[in-house]
Amino acid sequence: MTDTIKTLKQEAIELLQQLVGIPSFSKEEDKTATLIADFLSAKGIPVNRSGNNIWAVNKHFDGNKPSLLLNSHHDTVKPNPGYTRDPFKAEILEGKLYGLGSNDAGGPLVSLIAAFVYFYDVPGLPYNIVLAATAEEEISGTGGIERIWNDLPKIDCAIVGEPTMCEAAVAEKGLMVLDCVAKGRAGHAAREEGLNAIYQALEDIEWFRGYEFPKVSQTLGRVKMSVTVINAGQAHNQVPAECKFTVDVRVTDSYTLEEVLDVVRHNVICEVTPRSLRLRPSGIDKSHPLLKAVNQMQVRQYGSPTTSDQALIPVPSIKMGPGDSARSHSADEFIYVDEIRKGIDLYIQLIRNL
Repeated sequence: MTDTIKTLKQEAIELLQQLVGIPSFSKEEDKTATLIADFLSAKGIPVNRSGNNIWAVNKHFDGNKPSLLLNSHHDTVKPNPGYTRDPFKAEILEGKLYGLGSNDAGGPLVSLIAAFVYFYDVPGLPYNIVLAATAEEEISGTGGIERIWNDLPKIDCAIVGEPTMCEAAVAEKGLMVLDCVAKGRAGHAAREEGLNAIYQALEDIEWFRGYEFPKVSQTLGRVKMSVTVINAGQAHNQVPAECKFTVDVRVTDSYTLEEVLDVVRHNVICEVTPRSLRLRPSGIDKSHPLLKAVNQMQVRQYGSPTTSDQALIPVPSIKMGPGDSARSHSADEFIYVDEIRKGIDLYIQLIRNL
């Protein structure tokens, strides 16, 4: 078994190098999807594909058993202007594997793939293992995990592979973006006429700035609302009839998105329209078997302020994997090769603990 794991680690590193070498921006992941499918097929593992999503189930899949999902994404953001090296050249220098997507989320993805391969033909597991390498995570697109969710076997819980320094995010804030419109009445700025929509908006903006939701999550803290965009007016001498602004709302597992939206609408005058109610907060019960398995490993647990595919997975889940979130989307992105090796060991031990 030791030699098997050693081989899987080397194959995972080589697979990551190949993935880095193929541009896979969100909605353009077709070639990396093919690479992952070919990697699994070469090992005799039947694969399924929908769009740019790849999934597979363990050899001894039994519909009467619960199923654990191993999920990570293979799309990337576009390289930022600060890169000093080729973002698609997967070089290993001084123990670092450089390249776009190496850390987010290539390292966690290939580590989960290695763990899946390790358990693929193990008979007598008390649960099924389902692997899903998905698209469009970076844009929270509908062509990713959502597209294939109903095609997957019934999933009972999930491990979402993201760079968390191998710590366990046991809760994640949801995201709701609100488009707000304050209404006024146009008039000439030199005369006492009209109703200034900017002043109307200021009252609501001050409420967003100061309001605190009473329930505080043990893992995620408070709901956070931030006004991030504002736009009004056409001319210096015209009182604006309309002021539009945008609010970024990070919702904890203490509330549903609908509950937060209801509180907002009861406290502001402006029209409020949510762009989406898809990216929901997540949490996992302390008594859940997946969390018990994590507890056996004595890894740090925390609540994550960032959003991932965990927000679109409607079953108990944890977010965990090699790499560091601080490196995500940064110039000259990299992951330590030893982090990948550690990540594979971590996932294998976690699945064993179940």
